[in-house]
Amino acid sequence: MGELVVLTHGDVLAEVQGQVGLITLNRAKALNALSLDMVRSITRVLSAWQHDPRVQAVAMRGMGREGAFGTFCAGGDIRFFHQAALAGDPRLEDFFTEEYRLNHLIHHYPKPCMVFMDGVVMGGGMGLAQGAKLRIATERTKMAMPETMIGLFPDVGGGYFLSRCQGALGEYLGLTGHMLNGAEAVFAGLADVLVDSASLNAMWTQLPAHHWSPPDALETFTRSFQATTQPDTPAWWTDSLNQAFSAPDLQSIASALKASNNQHALEALHKRSPLMLAVTLEQIRRARHMHLSDELRMERDLVRHSFHPQHLDRTSAQSDTVEGIRALAVDKDHAPRWSPCHIDEVTTDMVMPFFTSPWPAAAHPLRDLQAPAT
Repeated sequence: MGELVVLTHGDVLAEVQGQVGLITLNRAKALNALSLDMVRSITRVLSAWQHDPRVQAVAMRGMGREGAFGTFCAGGDIRFFHQAALAGDPRLEDFFTEEYRLNHLIHHYPKPCMVFMDGVVMGGGMGLAQGAKLRIATERTKMAMPETMIGLFPDVGGGYFLSRCQGALGEYLGLTGHMLNGAEAVFAGLADVLVDSASLNAMWTQLPAHHWSPPDALETFTRSFQATTQPDTPAWWTDSLNQAFSAPDLQSIASALKASNNQHALEALHKRSPLMLAVTLEQIRRARHMHLSDELRMERDLVRHSFHPQHLDRTSAQSDTVEGIRALAVDKDHAPRWSPCHIDEVTTDMVMPFFTSPWPAAAHPLRDLQAPAT
């Protein structure tokens, strides 16, 4: 038996206590935003632990600015995305390929995997969390897939897990970037249990003493901590909103929202890239009928086109994605110059080439992803 893999310093900490592998995202000043090195560290640890009989379960949390918990992960490091795209840095391609591989690994992890989704859980943080067998939310959870605000789409498996929400809730969350609290995350099917944040330290310290072999180990572990009442349907999730986001295309969604006088949702859409709203809608609806491995391959195609929109005769610097990141995180003027700038100007010819792979199937960077044999 080889050496037990642990990480004792850096932006990812990993240790084994008892029979539980414990991972802590340790980049609190950046809200634990994922770098390529962090993706590689988490992948290395999980890959080693999945075959190590000394590790029977895995738990993951984030470090907040005031100590453990308080923030899980705010997503990928979008400032790096911006710099890398403008510089033609090949690490940008590596980041998305390796991040999506990590997402796939977590979804198919052979041992009980728990993620403590306390505080901010967005973008890449959702990619780490949604594949876990136990997704723990708290009253401090702030969950969202806000990518359309930066001219991107909900990646890291977003098409897969959003499309499995009830009704058109996934379309609504993916297009508007609406933020969910912990109870709403449970309602949406994006969290499994709701616990009080005051219980988190006790839960974490009790992990090593728990017996993880029984099939119901996760259930028995959380039973004494979770809230006893099931969350009700949020007041904002109305039949008219569900009906609007069930409309066949982006323009019809906007028309339905206008007809029902839902100014809040309309305003959310109007702040976002019209082109990437249409791409996101198509992504979620295609993903509803796809396996995870195929959906992640589709996302890898989409992200390549997002940063390199050659089918629109644009350079990387002219992409809505680079422009959206500039406006939000670089210049911080919050005034992105989207192209096109209105929902009514988006055409099918602009959207559909995003779904044509730039690689032959045999050369696709995620060509070998597949569900493990059952």
